Amino acid sequence: MKLNRTTQRTVEILKLISKNPEGITLDEICGQLKLPKTSAYDIVTTLVEMGMANVQRGQKQTYTIGLTAYRIGINYTNNLDFLGIVEPELKAFAREVGKTVFFGVRSDHEVVYICKFEPENPIITTATVGTKNPIYCTSLGKAILASTDEDTRGQIINRIKFRKKTDNTIMTRDALEAELLKVKEQGYALDAREMEEHMECAGAAVFGPDGNVMGAISVSSLYKPGEDYHALGRLVSKKAAQVSGLLGFLGKT
Repeated sequence: MKLNRTTQRTVEILKLISKNPEGITLDEICGQLKLPKTSAYDIVTTLVEMGMANVQRGQKQTYTIGLTAYRIGINYTNNLDFLGIVEPELKAFAREVGKTVFFGVRSDHEVVYICKFEPENPIITTATVGTKNPIYCTSLGKAILASTDEDTRGQIINRIKFRKKTDNTIMTRDALEAELLKVKEQGYALDAREMEEHMECAGAAVFGPDGNVMGAISVSSLYKPGEDYHALGRLVSKKAAQVSGLLGFLGKT
């Protein structure tokens, strides 16, 4: 059977990009795959337009794996309907806690909301499905980052440009790394009014059968001084563990 050369090159480029979370330049792609620059440029440009790759513009453009490619990869894990498993669990969880529940995944140094579930009388939240927020000041992002392998985590943090959202926003690498250690120890992350002044969120990581973090669950709440957000965090952590189990995760060895 004759294989289509352009399709082969496209798959090879996607594989190479996925192995370089810190980003890879067009010259590096051409050098490693021995491709003509014009052909490789046409392919990566199309991949960016289709959301299969992200481009970071600077002195030299670098490419990272895109959300569309990530979603294709996680929709079915070991023949499991990923969203089909997650959605009913989180819909019921939203009713149980009476708060808005999100599921998000990492897209480079940001977090993308791919599911949103609301109780009967939801609060108004600015986050909607498909929107992106910084990874360093969201409970989803911090939960994912704390559960990411050390090398990848360091590469992600290197690309973060800290910007103040509220007076509580983490603004330095040292502060973020200290926060991530705390997240890892307690099993959940808090967005302590770091993204929006009136909102407090708790998030916990969800793992796939291979033990790698797939995304995270979060619960969003209007900030109330007397509310126990650590108790909420433990509740979210428990639900994340249940969802991970349904996806085939057997626990850390």
